Amino acid sequence: MNKPSSISKRVVLLCMGTLAVMGGGVTLFGNNLRKLTGASSEALAGNDVQYAPRLAKKSLRTFGSNEEEGNAYTYAPAPRGGPATAGSTHSAERPNPFTRASEDRLSTFAVDVDTASYTLFRRYVTQGHLPPPESIRVEEWVNYFRYRYPSPTDGDFRVDLEGAPSPYTRGRHLVKVGLQGRTIAKSQRKPTHLVFLVDTSGSMNAADKLPLAQKSMKLMVDGLNETDTVALVTYASGVRDVLPPTPASQRDTLFDAIDSLTAGGGTAMGNGLELAYRHAARNAHPRNVSRVVVLTDGDTNIGPRNPDSLLETIQGYVQEGVTLSTIGLGMGNYRDDLMERLANKGNGNSFYIDSEREARRVFQERLAGTLEVIAQDVKVQVEFDPTAVRGYRLVGYENRALADRDFRDDKVDAGEIGAGHTVTALYEVDLTGEGSRVATVRVRSKRPGGMEAAEQSFPLERASLHADLDEASSNLRFAAAVAGTADILRGAPEAREWSLATAESLAEESVDGQPDRAEFLGLLRQVREWRTSSVAASYPD
Repeated sequence: MNKPSSISKRVVLLCMGTLAVMGGGVTLFGNNLRKLTGASSEALAGNDVQYAPRLAKKSLRTFGSNEEEGNAYTYAPAPRGGPATAGSTHSAERPNPFTRASEDRLSTFAVDVDTASYTLFRRYVTQGHLPPPESIRVEEWVNYFRYRYPSPTDGDFRVDLEGAPSPYTRGRHLVKVGLQGRTIAKSQRKPTHLVFLVDTSGSMNAADKLPLAQKSMKLMVDGLNETDTVALVTYASGVRDVLPPTPASQRDTLFDAIDSLTAGGGTAMGNGLELAYRHAARNAHPRNVSRVVVLTDGDTNIGPRNPDSLLETIQGYVQEGVTLSTIGLGMGNYRDDLMERLANKGNGNSFYIDSEREARRVFQERLAGTLEVIAQDVKVQVEFDPTAVRGYRLVGYENRALADRDFRDDKVDAGEIGAGHTVTALYEVDLTGEGSRVATVRVRSKRPGGMEAAEQSFPLERASLHADLDEASSNLRFAAAVAGTADILRGAPEAREWSLATAESLAEESVDGQPDRAEFLGLLRQVREWRTSSVAASYPD
């Protein structure tokens, strides 16, 4: 086979970023690029769809499974990057398949406001690597960012629905389901009782581990009310009860205890969890917030090492109203999978802290949402009308999927929404061009500590869909940029023909002056440069 010429190489590079018509001198960016991909009013009417959709029947086995019989899934290799973190065991989830609405019209999942996967991505890129594809959880990328949804006027949250032609797949649409939680003023927060559980093992002896954990705890203490309390427990080769529950008003005492921590020894996480939860359970009450905050690099090598043992430790205390936040730090032996599972089991949230700036974001700017749950066991069920929808795919949320029958089973655990939190999910849908209602979105949740669930219903009418992506909100366009990037980098089969150039165009036009969005755009450009270089290297002159 002849070696590709330098002209061929340049054509490949152009296709990676822009589409150029060489003879006419036309370069397609922004709006023109989106129009080329089929974002048109004709697509909205379902008239110009010329493709063979890959539709599959959804099954319970599909969710949480890495392969199906006769259809093993493998991730696309990263074009650039170092090895996965040592000791890291990610649990890869098979991306949701495109599902025929005529065979299964219901899609059900628990909400998720974890953000660790995105922060890990940022850490990898700033260190010059792509993240392991199996560490990418699309919903955590999307939900890292703020979205300007209407505030609730009645109840704990409000649902914002929107749809527009997809910028990625010609003939398909994107539908956004956004939940906005009510905000709580500092003076209105419930009394909070925190137990910091700090990993002080030898592996925490690094600038981005224990010292960053200490800064994070101080930031959280600074945001507490004077009547709140803080206890401090550490674990290494053994467990140490450093400080009993102490009023947040005794700031010097708390800071001295935090500053006294040093790293050394093994990692008895299981034993530390047991002691921390016993402290927290003493103050558990529906009128209080009682939360364990674990700060660790995620490894555990002494004590109950089996993750199931750690999860069993948590289960009993969850029933008493104790919640959990896991705070990941550092690289090398970070167990992202374990931290996420612990947070999910503990009715809490999972964060990864890669800098003091991120610590301020989590523990100062969004402290109320980090600490106080306003709705628990929050489930979303989207019912697609087969008259209007041929098929659909939920982008992400694979490990938050629920059986459809569990939506109204209030004994089934689901996700939580903190004060002021937003939760966003995207569906890729294939419209038929018929029918007046695209879908009905139902949300079911309980008040914290409650047993009775309430349910709300929200229709998405065909007439309310945007005819062109340009008409959509910056929320939808930016979420599409983030979700598309994550789906591409994890090698999702449905995203094999998607383009990072399109994602970059969407992000550019929807930054809206928000620093976090601008930062994502910079990271995306770096990733595109690496991928372009990788393609160029595979076609040498």
